[in-house]
This record gives sequence, C-alpha cells and structure tokens, in this order.
Amino acid sequence: MVKTPLEKELEGLQDQLVDLGVMVERTIIEAVDILGERHGERAKRLIQSDAEINRRRYQIETDTLILIARQQPMAKDLRTLAAILEIAGELERIADYSKGIAKIVLNLGTKPLVKPLVDIPRMAALASDMLHRALLGFVDRDTRAAYAIPEEDQQVDDLYDQVYRELMTYVLEDPRNIDGASHLMWVAHNLERAADRVVNICERIIFTVTGELIEFDDRLPPKAAKPHHPPAD
Repeated sequence: MVKTPLEKELEGLQDQLVDLGVMVERTIIEAVDILGERHGERAKRLIQSDAEINRRRYQIETDTLILIARQQPMAKDLRTLAAILEIAGELERIADYSKGIAKIVLNLGTKPLVKPLVDIPRMAALASDMLHRALLGFVDRDTRAAYAIPEEDQQVDDLYDQVYRELMTYVLEDPRNIDGASHLMWVAHNLERAADRVVNICERIIFTVTGELIEFDDRLPPKAAKPHHPPAD
C-alpha cells in the first residue's frame, strides 16, 4: 500500500525520535557507570554530548511544527505529532538528569563514596529498561505496555527510599558524611525523576492511540514523600 506524504513524514519524525531516545537511554546507564568508576574525563564527555541531544530535540520540534503548518493533520495524526513534541521534551529532560549525575562525579573528584553503589545501579537499570520499552510502545502504539510500565515506577521509588534510609544511617554514624551522602542522594533523585518522565511518555502513548488523557499519579498507589535536596552543581 502506497504511503501518503504525511505518513512518510510522520515515519521520518518517529525515526528521529527513536534515535534520540536511544541516545538518552544510554546516558542513564553510562552516568552511573561513570560514577562507579569516578571517571572525570568520561563525565566531561557525557556533559558535552548533551548539546547534541538538545540539538536533536529542537530539530524534531522544528520539523514537527513545520509539518503541522504545512499538512494541517487531523485527529490521530495530529495527536501523534503532539506526542512527538512532548516525548522529545521528556527525553531531553531525562538526558539532563544524566548530565547532572556526571556533574556530581566532577564535584566529588577523588573523594571516596560514602557507601558502595548497590541500589543506585539497580535504579538506573530499571529506568533505562522502562524507557526502552516505552519507546517501543510508542512505535508499536502499544497501549498495554503503556499501562503496564508505570506500575514499575514504584520499584524505582522503593529503591530511592532504600538509598535514602541507608545514607541517613551513614550521616547519623558520622556527620562528616553529610556532603557525600547528599551527592549520592541527588544521584538517586535524578534517577527517580527519570523514571517519572518515562511515566509521562506512557501517558502520551495512550493519548496518541485513544485520545484519552491519563494521569497515572491519580491511578497508582501514592508515593512516599521525598525529602528535598539541593542540586549538586
């Protein structure tokens, strides 16, 4: 079946979005690997690579707006283009969280970590996997996956709470650990927020397919309150 010009351009935009998503997905794992290795040069490269992610995000935005103006799509096609705009923004923000972790590595320098990295790599693996499957869900218009993935966000939240409790014990044992604990807490915070952004992507998948606006925070069990930690810039 011959595709219309609109269908071809939509496919091209979707391909751009997936390429951006793959880049962002990799930054999540890489940022935590860099933290574990305390590799300053890799941290600097990850920070520098964020400029390319930003460029791609704005290129997608520009191309999408031009397509809307030129083709004036309706109904589901218009919802798809709106979703592409939103998802590109979510991806760029997730990359910012990875960049923030790389900045923390530079701030830490050669100081030893106050605790071994156990739950933080698990958080990164979960968030990265959620993002990977959410991108597949968007490509396949898979609402079943879009409903299922947000339920896994609770696992990330549980790990965040575990990291917080452990770090507080280190601070109580020795108040000199407060700076190191704050840095790791901010890493965990960034990963928790990355997973939340994936939930937003899932909401957009459902909207694209059904036109229904879903707020998963209203449907999932309430999250435990999280303490505020200033960014480690």
